[in-house]
Formats: sequence, structure tokens, C-alpha cells
Amino acid sequence: MVFDPSAAPTTYKAFIDWFQSHSTIEEEVPPSDDPKSLTPALQGWFAEMTQHFPPLNGPLATGDVDNPKVTDYGLGRTYVYACFGYSEAIPAYKKMFKLAEKHRVGFFNVASTEADVWLPGPLGKLRKIRAE
Repeated sequence: MVFDPSAAPTTYKAFIDWFQSHSTIEEEVPPSDDPKSLTPALQGWFAEMTQHFPPLNGPLATGDVDNPKVTDYGLGRTYVYACFGYSEAIPAYKKMFKLAEKHRVGFFNVASTEADVWLPGPLGKLRKIRAE
């Protein structure tokens, strides 16, 4: 997941609570598949990410469901969920992280055992938030 850092808390526990509120059925604005719904930084991240991992659904869908790089994205205004095929997990992680730094958005590795949360630092590099 990548997210707009101005919309998310900066402490680990508060971030996890925020994430959980956005991943439940009670969320006020459900994810969409329209990239125009994203904040400008997330739009930039999404435009570049989909050049490497095309979307399964939405206006930019390729229709090539057999391509292992095709990715299921869920777009909220301030976040993007991305679900990759198992065979693409490592290259997708590397690309997401690199583009999160470039576009100065946060990165949450939902699939990691540590649930790593990264925020843009003052010099543009992502910095990991530590669990309290």
C-alpha cells in the first residue's frame, strides 16, 4: 500500500489504526478504480507504477489476465492498495518502494511479518516508523 503522508498518522500504532479503518467495510468512501480520484502525488506514483504493473480493472485495464504483472489495485483518495501475483512479489516490492521515494508518498508493506511503515524523510529517502 502507498499513501499520502499528509493524510496518515506518523506514529506506528496510530498508523495501524488508520490503516484498519481504511480496510474495513465501514469505510465512508470505498476504493475505486479511477486514478483521477487520487491525490496528485499518488496519481504520479500510479501512472508510473502501472507502466510496469498494469491494472486488472478500471479505465487503464489491459485485459491481459494471463500476464503475471497484471495487478489488482484499489484506489482511495489518499491511498492505493496493490495486490500482486506471488511470482511478482519481490520485483513489485522494489518498484513500489523506489517509486514511493520518488513521488514522496508513504509505503506500508502489508504483507511483511513486521508490517513495515515508511514515511518520506526530509532528504527524500523513506524512513521506517518504529513500533512503540
